[in-house]
This record gives sequence, C-alpha cells and structure tokens, in this order.
Amino acid sequence: MQTRVLGRTGLEVPIVGLGTGFIGIADPNRAATEYDFMEGWDEDRPARSGEGAARSSHMEIEPGIATVHAAIEAGSTLIDTAPLYGSGNSETIIGEALRQRPDLAGRCTVTTKVGQTADGRDHAYDAVMRQVEESRRRLGIDTFDVLYIHDAMGIPFEEVMGRDRALGALRRLQDTGVTRFVGTATNDPHTNAWYIETGEFDAAVVPDALSLINQLACDRILPAAVRHNVGLVVATPVERGLLATGPVDGIDYLARSFSQACLDQVARIQDLCNGHGVPMVAAALQWCTRHPQVAATIPGARVPDEARANAVAGDVDIPEAFWRELAPFIRHFEAGVDR
Repeated sequence: MQTRVLGRTGLEVPIVGLGTGFIGIADPNRAATEYDFMEGWDEDRPARSGEGAARSSHMEIEPGIATVHAAIEAGSTLIDTAPLYGSGNSETIIGEALRQRPDLAGRCTVTTKVGQTADGRDHAYDAVMRQVEESRRRLGIDTFDVLYIHDAMGIPFEEVMGRDRALGALRRLQDTGVTRFVGTATNDPHTNAWYIETGEFDAAVVPDALSLINQLACDRILPAAVRHNVGLVVATPVERGLLATGPVDGIDYLARSFSQACLDQVARIQDLCNGHGVPMVAAALQWCTRHPQVAATIPGARVPDEARANAVAGDVDIPEAFWRELAPFIRHFEAGVDR
C-alpha cells in the first residue's frame, strides 16, 4: 500500500484506510437506515444521557470483526471510527477485532472522535472527557494518535474552541498523553473549513467535499490546509459507492439524490476508466491523494470483500497519461446533489 505523511503530524498512513460508519452491515438496505434516528434532529440538540446506549444498530459483530481483519491484512491500517457510529458498536467491533489479533493491532492507527454520540451532541469539557474514556474502554486503546472534534456545525465558535469546551479538553488530553494530535471532522464542509482555517488543528477528516464529482474542498479547505500544514483524510471519496460501481438502477446511494447530469458524467468517467483498464474505484481513491495535503481516504466498507477491494484499488498502478485524460471530466455537481 502506498503511504503519505499526514501533514504536520508526521504520521505515515496508507492512502486507503477503513471507514467504519457501516461496518458489519451486510444488507445495503439496512445500511441505508442505520442513521434514520438522526432525521429531524436540531443542530443544537442536547445530549440525552443513556438514550444512545439503548438504540439498536444493524451492525453485526462477527462480520464487522472479519472486515477489520481483512482491511488491516490488505494494508488499510488507518481505521477511523466514532462513538456515533452504530451507537458505539463500531468502536466495540474494532476493539474486539484488535483483541483477537494482537499481531494486527500493532500495525494499525485507530482514530476516533468526540462531541457527537447517538444521544446527541455535547462539546462540553466534561462530556468530551467522558466520551474519550468510553471510547478507550470500547476500543481497548489507552492512547490515540488523533482525536477529532465531530460535527461541530451550528455551534457558537467559543462553545467548541474554549478552554472549558471540546478543544480545551483535547488539549488537556494531549498534555496527559492520551492523544498526540487533535483534529476536526465536521460533516458540513463550510464549517469544517472554518475550523481548519484557525490553524488549531493538526488533521481533518473531510466528508462530502472532495471527489471526482465534488470539489467543494478546493474553495477553502485545501488552501487552509496547505497554509497550516493540516493533514487531510477524505471521507466519502467514492460517493456512497457511485464511483465504485458506476450508476446502478434502483440504488439511492444512501439518499444522496444524484442528478441525472451527474450520473451521466460518472458514466463517461467509467467509460474512460474502462478504456484504460483502470478500475474506477482506483481512480476515485487515488485522485484524492494526488493533492499533496491529502494523505489518505477512508472509504466505508461493510463487509470483508469491500475492505479488500478498496485496499487493492489503492495499489493499482495508474499512468500519468490517464490522469491527463481524466482532468477534463472532473466537474463539481453542487446542484445535482441534495445536501
């Protein structure tokens, strides 16, 4: 697996890691409903103690463990998770997978997040400290390379960045050796850009902002990351599977609602890939990491075969001639994606 350096952290990571928001959910229809409970949430919805613990998840432990093992064995040794994912089940699956295979545990970097759980959002100092302790318990990990502040959109700046808020808690965790670096991971690209622009964060997970059909990151995120040497990890690089398979009738791509113009453009990209013998998923993943500030991608894998396929895509040798021909096909489809 090719590797890159994650910005100013100096961490060497594979260009294709493992996203775990849907891990262990073999049925794509179930995956599509995993986070239905969040519909209608107010952005400032307070956390409700104990609610998330009782929430059901479609994640299955054994398939999830097998997926983690498959990813690491294939070279995808960067594993990204969060307390929100599967209402904690994602972290539990990863923790059990690493306990079962200590030989693999020593090869991987596991990152998780704070501030957003299945109970709601809470970026207060004490809440973050409590969330990290719960993550350490589920994962069986004492120290982290990176802890990210999760989904801090719609929250007053000082309620995230203050000394008695989320960033202050992460700074304390740095001082005590629980985490080496701090990052931002916000689903809204404009808010994510705002936090990256502060220069306070060493790394950032970037969802819904960089792919062959989405270049929102080019406006603010990439320039700010270059300015502050923030290492970027791109989430959703294959747009919920669209850039892995091409357009498929009857698939809603987790309610992303791609326009027909967007789907037609993806079909043209797929034709170009086929003409060069380059798997489109390989082009989608490796295109992201051609930017020097982007160290890795973390496509989500539900089952072992998906994890292996993603890792293989990261190792495909793609000639420069292909990238030159691809360049005119890359467009941003703001109007074609419901956000």
